Amino acid sequence: MSTRAANRYAKALLDLALEKKQEDVMFNDMQFVAQTVAESSELQMFLSSPVYKIADKKMALEAVFTAKTSDLTNKLISLLAENKRISLLPLIAKQYGVLYNEIKKIVKAVVTTAFPIDEALKNQVMARAKELAKGKSISLENKVAKDIIGGFILRVGDVQIDASIANKLNTLKRELKE
Repeated sequence: MSTRAANRYAKALLDLALEKKQEDVMFNDMQFVAQTVAESSELQMFLSSPVYKIADKKMALEAVFTAKTSDLTNKLISLLAENKRISLLPLIAKQYGVLYNEIKKIVKAVVTTAFPIDEALKNQVMARAKELAKGKSISLENKVAKDIIGGFILRVGDVQIDASIANKLNTLKRELKE
């Protein structure tokens, strides 16, 4: 139920941002909010806990975000506090990003490697991701997972290319068992 409410808030926020021509500013704000909450388990627990008063949660969020975000984001925090929905803020922020990417025709690509990629490799991955995205813009994220040993796993939308050493070793292992 809460995700449905978060979707509605995100849609309304995007509509308002488009009307005010602040959709890019709001996207940056919502990315900042989502990242800040995701990186702080204390903030996550604080927002979801019924023990703390809504007014306390609002004051904390304002202290964290007011100086670094737009007026529209600050009004969103006030509205969520007023409607006793402040715990939805991280979900709204994530959903706003999804909706924003849809209207801007941006596809999220995730490349998982055993090490952080450099600029040259990033350009190669972007070229391959653009082929898979069929002309849409790409937003590239690099995840590091040592367990893939080497190579990469590229996921663009619903398409995944697994060129990792771990996958090749597992395939070889299955073939040898047969």
